[in-house]
Amino acid sequence: MVLYALLCLVGFILLYFGAEWLVKGSSSLARSLGVTPLVIGLTVVAFGTSAPELVVSLISSIQGKSMIAVGNVVGSNICNIALVLGLAAVFQPIKSDPSVIRRDIPIMLGISLYLLVLTMNSRLGRIEGATLFAGILLYTFFNYYHAKKETRGAEEIEAELKEIGFIASRPKQIILILIGIGGVVGGAQIVVTYAVEIMKILGVSEKFIGLTIVAFGTSLPELATSVVAALRKEMDISIGNLVGSNVFNIMSVLGAASLVRPIPIPGGFFESGLWIDYLVMLFTSFLPWLMMRKDLTVSRRDGLTLLACYLGYLTYLIIKG
Repeated sequence: MVLYALLCLVGFILLYFGAEWLVKGSSSLARSLGVTPLVIGLTVVAFGTSAPELVVSLISSIQGKSMIAVGNVVGSNICNIALVLGLAAVFQPIKSDPSVIRRDIPIMLGISLYLLVLTMNSRLGRIEGATLFAGILLYTFFNYYHAKKETRGAEEIEAELKEIGFIASRPKQIILILIGIGGVVGGAQIVVTYAVEIMKILGVSEKFIGLTIVAFGTSLPELATSVVAALRKEMDISIGNLVGSNVFNIMSVLGAASLVRPIPIPGGFFESGLWIDYLVMLFTSFLPWLMMRKDLTVSRRDGLTLLACYLGYLTYLIIKG
């Protein structure tokens, strides 16, 4: 078990440096293209850091481990907001663009409710998966459309370029983004693989692993990227990354996984208690909107509130067993 713990540490190191490169490359790309970092956070960064959820849920679906596939997404979405956003806000209060309140969080909540409706019959079939996957294509186009409308003037972009270590070369920007994504995805995979092995040695259930260890492990890229982004005061990337990741998790990850193989919910949606986890996901998704509705800021106090919610949820899972 000591070897597994050391390998997890290697994964964390990869995550940190991968997040540094990903934030620097994506923010430089956003500015050189003349679009807001929020849009890059909602697309390139969010999709890249959600790759672990996609890989884990696809493999779990193929292997018939449906509770890991679903629990991974639900648990990751709770972790992204309650733990990752909470921790990032404790490091640096996060002020975001008004469009997050008006558009992005409501979209995330709507998609979460849609998933709740789809799975109430205790099954996510291929047709439902197809509607989810079609949704991510529309969402990407939607962001592209708004990115064109939100293009900014050269003077404003030039002023912002001085705030970070801007990389002017487009090839270097792309290489940094790709290396960064590779670092956070690879680091997360190492951490998840050996963390699950440790938990198996200790002996816990598949559902518990999906909602906690796997969910936390696959959210490590978001955690690393968002904390680094907050520390660099690239706050639009921080909040945009998390909202985009949650949307991607539901529509693309579960959509693709259920297209490969329909996902049943063993024991039933209500009987298994999964409906409680869904309600926690909806509640934590709503909290940032509630916190930012006046001044568009998630304060340090708000961050502590989110962290308390996550600790409360973990306590519930542990007590429930």
